[in-house]
Amino acid sequence: METEPVTGARVAVLRRLRANRGMSVFRPLPLGTPIPGSLHSVSCSLPTMADVIGYEERDARVVGAMRAGYPRFAIHPLVQELIRALAAEIAQPGEQLWPVLSARAAAALVAQLGAARARATAHAGVAIVIHATDPHLAQLAKLWLQHTGGLLSSRGAEDALVRLGQRATVAAETTFAGDARAEIERVLLPLFAGASREDLSLAGSGMGAMHAAFRAVTRVQAARGRTAWVQLGWLYLDTIALLKKFTPDPARDHLVLHDVTNFAALEKLFAEHGARIAGVITEAPTNPLLQTGDLAAIKALAHRHGARVIADPAIASPFNVDVLPHADIAAFSLTKYASHEGDVMIGAAVVNPAGPDAEALRASIASELDAPYPRDLARLAAEIRTAPDVVRRINATTPLVVSFLERYPRVERVWWSGQRATAANYAQLARTPESVGAVVSFTLRGSLASFYDRLTLPKGPSFGMATTLICPYVYLAHYDLLPNRSSGAVLREAGLPAELLRLSVGTEPASEIIAALGAALEG
Repeated sequence: METEPVTGARVAVLRRLRANRGMSVFRPLPLGTPIPGSLHSVSCSLPTMADVIGYEERDARVVGAMRAGYPRFAIHPLVQELIRALAAEIAQPGEQLWPVLSARAAAALVAQLGAARARATAHAGVAIVIHATDPHLAQLAKLWLQHTGGLLSSRGAEDALVRLGQRATVAAETTFAGDARAEIERVLLPLFAGASREDLSLAGSGMGAMHAAFRAVTRVQAARGRTAWVQLGWLYLDTIALLKKFTPDPARDHLVLHDVTNFAALEKLFAEHGARIAGVITEAPTNPLLQTGDLAAIKALAHRHGARVIADPAIASPFNVDVLPHADIAAFSLTKYASHEGDVMIGAAVVNPAGPDAEALRASIASELDAPYPRDLARLAAEIRTAPDVVRRINATTPLVVSFLERYPRVERVWWSGQRATAANYAQLARTPESVGAVVSFTLRGSLASFYDRLTLPKGPSFGMATTLICPYVYLAHYDLLPNRSSGAVLREAGLPAELLRLSVGTEPASEIIAALGAALEG
């Protein structure tokens, strides 16, 4: 894809902007500030590398300042408040509890922890799991909820606190007054040609949708003696965790191929294991390296061997890429792009109605899914109506930012949907030549910390917001794999640089985003 060059005139403009930073739309955000700023924000400010490291190491200074955080990793303050309120009313001394999305989620968590060690109940309209206060059990429960997205949402917690008399009312926000699900379907279904509302399932989070899709294919394929899964590409950390932890025999059944372009290696993998492969999970493009495989060829190969394909289009969004013709299920987060205000945890799974197991997959997904909390649906329905315009504006800005970064001497390498190595594969999925998405990853020559600490862009996890956002991805997602904590071999094998930065371009003027980047690069 062509990008507009950074001309001398634009460089002059950027210098003037940097000279008068008082006019910038970006201001440094204190540690722990919710991003974009609502009570239900899914991101928060980590303004320095010391803060990032402190967050990962659970430094009391950092943890105590957090007023938000990505909710599957950092338990939302409203959920924490609800846990304390519920514990005071129903827990016995020496017990702790987890409020979850549904009775189904509670039963699944009890099964994971063991019925002898945990029990499910309900109180104040909330499904709850209670177990003895035990660090090991608590970690098991937290990780299960993280991987499957089963924790109650912040709005669910807020409503429960009102019912318990702990809060007088809920915070004001714009919501959709009519049939929220119908409004979401009105916007989403045209993006999946041939799919009907029966093919579309909404979940309490993107990982909830992915987990349900994974479980559905697993269930259908187990009856055929197929238990192995192919991880194609370096994927989002909790998708990898599903395969590592929930395949029957991970040492044998979790098959990994990091290079999405190495089709010969994928053919070899199927030649060796095809009779027992249940499915392939991939992202198009991948997170955070923005690599896109030949999804049509991948599906054809998988189907020849009786395997199924789950594709996650979240990094660019279904507004930009059409993956369903080349997959059996599209599973993705709607927290990104659709909820462009960055304040709703929600996801979706769409079954390809022309797929060989469509009916069975639909039924299985329905049985594995935790539906979104109603107020989350109403909030998403209010936002999703303007999502196409937000995506269009982001798509117009991203190539300008890429052009700037690719030409800047201190920038070592840039990854984006239009990168030369996989641009042709991406173009096969892109809805238009302009459908590039928000995410740009890059590495620097020189100190990451000096750049990151000077940068005035909002700094925190997530992507696909109207607000520009940047994070040191590996530090937040794979801190345990960093070279100073491990050999770094896994990262090297995946081609994932430890100091990679993931930038999500927002709707602010391109000149403002570029000026902020340029000022930090020149400092």
